[in-house]
Amino acid sequence: MNSEKPTFLSGFVAVIGPPNVGKSTFLNRVLDAKVAIVSPKPQTTRNRILGIYHGEGYQIAFLDTPGIHKTRTPLHKSMVASAQEAFHEVDIIIMMIEMTRPDDPDISLILKNFERTRKPSLLLVNKIDKGSKKALLPIIESFSKLKRFDAIIPISALKGDGIGQVMKALRSRLQPGPALFPKDMKTDQSDSFLVSEMIREKIYLHTRQELPYSSAVTVDRIEDKPDKNLIAITARIHVESDSQKGILIGQKGRMIKAVGRSSRRDLERVFGTHVYLDLTIRVEKNWSRDARALRRLGY
Repeated sequence: MNSEKPTFLSGFVAVIGPPNVGKSTFLNRVLDAKVAIVSPKPQTTRNRILGIYHGEGYQIAFLDTPGIHKTRTPLHKSMVASAQEAFHEVDIIIMMIEMTRPDDPDISLILKNFERTRKPSLLLVNKIDKGSKKALLPIIESFSKLKRFDAIIPISALKGDGIGQVMKALRSRLQPGPALFPKDMKTDQSDSFLVSEMIREKIYLHTRQELPYSSAVTVDRIEDKPDKNLIAITARIHVESDSQKGILIGQKGRMIKAVGRSSRRDLERVFGTHVYLDLTIRVEKNWSRDARALRRLGY
């Protein structure tokens, strides 16, 4: 009788792709928890987000990366560099594209990175709930001809279709190794980072098209008050002009109140307690083009 324990498997997996293809939605779906913010606008993810999946006898650490795209601004260059570095730091690579945009010009930029790696890789064709099977088959056939992916899997990150198949494909490619993180850990992000990201998500969802890319959030204080069943949070929203500050405040303060209200609701779900959220707005001219300001704001 063999009394040896089964070999534990573990590894790091990067999730890469053009902006707005559903990488963060995929990560949240796999983990069954909100560790990455989501919005319909491109370039929502600015930092690499680590999410940890705990399976039976295995563990996967996912890196959700910013969308890779051609850019000239210092902020977006920092985001793209962060995503491209993931190629060298992980064991398996997931590339995700959107079914309705198989000819996205940023895809060729991403494929160039594959020329320098021989790591196991999967191609996920996301948002199949938005198209027909008839349109899907030519996409799979076209990318199969590239011979760069071990498997091509159609999925709907939003609805969960195909996620089980993805996890099986990943597990079969893991190598023997120790558990990388404690069992109760789903992300390595600090509370401050999660708070700032959730507030930034609400800015994306509530404001005009031009504002989100010029806004950042820093957290000054998180104070736990268990005797009052309350967490008090003080955070600052950074914008680049007085006009942007006006947009964010809104008529009679309605916009900032809406951002604060919806942020507080999400934070209360995350922390499991009442949250008092104090938001202020600071104008910091051209911060997204200033290397020192980018570093100070965490980019």
